[in-house]
Amino acid sequence: MAIPPAGNGGNIRCGPVWQAGIIACMSEFRGMNDPSASEQDGFGAIPRAKRVPKERTFHGDTFIDQYEWLRDKQSQDVQDYVAAQNRYCEQRMAPLKSLRKTLFEEFRSHVQETDMSVPTRMDGYWYFTRTMQGRQYATQCRVPIRGADDWDPPTVEAGVPLDCEQVVFDTNAEAQGHDFFRIGGMDISKDGRWMLYGTDTTGDERYDFRIRDLETGDELEERFEGIGGACFTPDAQWVFYVLLDDAWRPYAVMRHRVGTPVTDDVEVYRETDERFWVGIGLSFDERNIVIGTGSKTTTEVLMLPVDTPEGSFRAFIPRETDVEYDVSFACFEGAGEHGEDIPLAVVYHNALNSNFEIDVIDMRTHEPPYRLGEGVRVAVGSPYGCEHGDDVDPGASSMPIGTPYSNPCNPAILQGAHGLGIEGISIHRHFVALQYRAESLPHIAVMTKRAAAEDFLAGRPWRFTELVPHALEDDWDVDESVDEINEERAEIWGKLDAAAAAQGKGSAVHGVSRRAMTSSDGATADRMPGETRRLYSIGVGGNPSYDAPRMRYSFASYTRPGELHDYDPDTGEDRLLKRATVLGGFDPRDYMERRVWVTARDGERIPVSLVWRRDVPTCDSAMFITGYGAYEISSDPGFAVSRISMLDRGVLYAVPHIRGGGEMGRAWYEQGHLLNKKHSFEDFIDATRALQHAGLASPLRTVANGGSAGGLLMGAVANMAPECYAGVEADVPFVDALTSILDPSLPLTVTEWDEWGDPLHDADVYAYMKSYTPYENAPDSENDERTAVFPKIFITTSMNDTRVLYVEPMKWLARLQHAGVDAVAKIEVEAGHGGTSGRYKQWEEVSYENAWCLSMMGIGS
Repeated sequence: MAIPPAGNGGNIRCGPVWQAGIIACMSEFRGMNDPSASEQDGFGAIPRAKRVPKERTFHGDTFIDQYEWLRDKQSQDVQDYVAAQNRYCEQRMAPLKSLRKTLFEEFRSHVQETDMSVPTRMDGYWYFTRTMQGRQYATQCRVPIRGADDWDPPTVEAGVPLDCEQVVFDTNAEAQGHDFFRIGGMDISKDGRWMLYGTDTTGDERYDFRIRDLETGDELEERFEGIGGACFTPDAQWVFYVLLDDAWRPYAVMRHRVGTPVTDDVEVYRETDERFWVGIGLSFDERNIVIGTGSKTTTEVLMLPVDTPEGSFRAFIPRETDVEYDVSFACFEGAGEHGEDIPLAVVYHNALNSNFEIDVIDMRTHEPPYRLGEGVRVAVGSPYGCEHGDDVDPGASSMPIGTPYSNPCNPAILQGAHGLGIEGISIHRHFVALQYRAESLPHIAVMTKRAAAEDFLAGRPWRFTELVPHALEDDWDVDESVDEINEERAEIWGKLDAAAAAQGKGSAVHGVSRRAMTSSDGATADRMPGETRRLYSIGVGGNPSYDAPRMRYSFASYTRPGELHDYDPDTGEDRLLKRATVLGGFDPRDYMERRVWVTARDGERIPVSLVWRRDVPTCDSAMFITGYGAYEISSDPGFAVSRISMLDRGVLYAVPHIRGGGEMGRAWYEQGHLLNKKHSFEDFIDATRALQHAGLASPLRTVANGGSAGGLLMGAVANMAPECYAGVEADVPFVDALTSILDPSLPLTVTEWDEWGDPLHDADVYAYMKSYTPYENAPDSENDERTAVFPKIFITTSMNDTRVLYVEPMKWLARLQHAGVDAVAKIEVEAGHGGTSGRYKQWEEVSYENAWCLSMMGIGS
C-alpha cells in the first residue's frame, strides 16, 4: 500500500522596452591555460573556459569539441570553473535582489503555509499530510478508521491534531543535517505496523531504503542502498527491490526475506535488453507482485501471486516488439448467470491501434497467458495521422490528426472526438472510470459498476457519462455579457486575426474573433474547435481502495486552483472535498484563459494556451512562452502560485502544445520525435511568431522557457529564430544531445534511442541530430551574424543530475560566452534533476528565475 506523495501546499504596469547592454570589445585572449581566466563585460568578470580541442568522428564526420574537458567532474579545473561561473552569476543577479525578494514575498503571501490534505483511506487508517508555517517539508500522518463502513474522511483542521493522530513520517526531522532531501517511495504493510521507505540526500536518484516499526519507531538492521525502488508484500514478510546499473538503468529485481541478511537476497529477474527499464509493485487488488519492464516502445508485465513469494514470475502476455500494454484485475460481483462473480482482466494496449484500446477479458473462459486483442473492446483511439494508422483504416495515416473519429464499439461520448487517445480505465467495486484525451485536453468519464456489467454481458457500448468541472458563478467562461474592456479587446483581436491569417501559413491565429470571445464553448461539431474557452486538467485520483463507494477526482486550470471532489455515480452527487487556498485577495475571475490554434509552416494546426489578467489589454505585451514537446508528455493546464506575479505585471503567459508531446494522442508524439523532431522546434517558433505578428506580444519583450528536453527545445529555437526572443531560460537543458546519444555508457543513452534515434549505428540519424543539437549549432564566434541578435541566456543545472549531466549545459555556456553571447548559469552543487528540495528553497529558486525573466521583459519591480 503506497502512501500518496505529499504536496506543498495587483496592479499592472508595463515597464519600458528592455534594451540590450553594450557588449564590451572582446580581446583575443582565450584563457587556453587558465580555466578561470576572465574578461570584463561591464557587470563583472566573465569566466572564460579554456579551449582544448578534441575530435569526435562518426560516419565520416568530424566535430572539434573545445569543451569536452568539462566532463571530468572531479577535476580541480572543472570545480574552479563551476565556482567561478556561480560567482559571476551572483554578480549579474545582484541588481535583481530587491525584485527577487519582492517575488518571494508575493509567492509566500498567496500560500496558506499551515495546511493539510484531505484524508485518504487505505486499509485500517485515514492517511493525510500536514504542512506547517516555517517548515520546509510536509509531515505524513494518520488516524484509525472508525469502522468497516467509514468512508467519510475525518475533518482535519490546520494546526489542530485529531484524536489518535499518529505521525507516520516527519520529513523535517528526517532531513535535518542534509542540504538536499527527497523521499523515494513509502510502502506500509496491510496491518499498518511496518513502513518501508527510501530517501535520497544527494539528488542522484539512488535511494536508500529502510524498514521501520511504526509502533515503536525502531528500524530493522537491513538496509537497501542505492536502489531504484522497493515494495512490501502485504504481510511485510518480503521486500522486492530494483537494482540500478552504472548507467542508472533499473535492470534487476531482488527478493529479500525480512529479518535475514541482505547478502542472502536472491535475484528473481534480470532485464538484459539495455533499452528496457524495470519496475516493481503490487497489483491494485494486492493479489500479485508485478514486474513491469519496458522501453519507450515495448512493454511487458510479469506476475507472481503474493501467497507464493518464492515462486517464479510469469509473463501475463509475452512481449511483442513495438507493442505497449498494461493489465489490471477486477470482477463483476454477482453478475454471473447463477449469481457468481465474473473475474476480469483489463488490458490496455496498442497492438491493434497506435492510440490504444481497452479490452476486458472474462477470465472464466481460460487461464493465462492471454493474447492482445482478446476480450470485449470497451474503447479505442483514433488512428488518424498515426504512422500505422493504415493498418486500422486504409488512408488513416494521411488524414489530419484532428479529423473527427467514430467507432461503433466506442461509448457515445467518444463518437466524433478530435485527436482521440485512450489513456486508461479503473474498475472498482462500485464504479468504473475511463480516462482519455480529445480536443487536446484530458477527460474523464464514469458509470456505475452495475451498468458496466449489464453493458458487458449485453455486448453493447458502455454508457459512460463525462465529468465536467463546475463553472464559477459569474465567471467569464459562462457569462454572456462582455464588459467594455472585453468589447475593445474583441474588436482588436478580431482585426489582428484577420490580418494575421492573410499572411499565410505559419502566422495565422485562429479563434480570436469577437464572436468567439462571447461564446460559451467555441467548439463546433464538424471541425477542430477554433477556440477552447474552458481549459482544465482533470483526472481520477486518490482512490487506493477497491471498495470505496464513491470516486475521487481532481481538476485545476491555469486560473483556478486545484480542487478535489467526491462523486457518487449512482446518485450524481458531487461533493467538493477541498479547494486549494490562495491567499492575498486572489480571485480567478480576474484572469482569463483560452486555447487558440496556430497554423504551423507545414499546415498542421497547433493548440496554444494563453493566460492573462482580465483588465489588461493584450497588445504588444511582455510574453512568457514555455514548452516541452517530448516523450509524449502533455503540457496540460495547471495552477501555479508563482504565475500570479507575472500575470499581475501584465505578462501574457503562453504554452504552445507542440508536436512531440501527447496532447493530440500518439500521432502528435510520432510527428515530433525521431526524424520528425524538428517539428517540435518549428511549432514553437511558428506559435511565437504568430502571436507576435498578431500584435499580442513584442519580440523585444518575449522570454522563452523550457527544461530538460524542453531545454533542448530552448537551445534549438534560440539558434533557429534568435530574433524572436529577448531572453531564454533553459533549465537542466539537454543541449549536447548528439554527444550524449552517441555514448551508450552514459545514463539513459540506450533507452533514449527510441526517442531520438540511434546516431551511433545510423548515419541518417547522426546527420539529422547534428543539424539541430543546440551545442554544436550555437554561435562559436563573434562573427556569427546571429550573435548580434541572440537572446540573453539564463541556464540552471545541477552537479548531481543523472538525467541531464551537468557537462551539457556547461559546455553550451562556455561556447556561448566565447561567441560573445550574454549567458549566465546558476549551478546547484547539492541537487539533482528536479532542482533543490524543501518548499521555501524551491520558492526562492522560482523567484530567482522569474526575476531574471521579468528583467528581460523590461519589468523591474
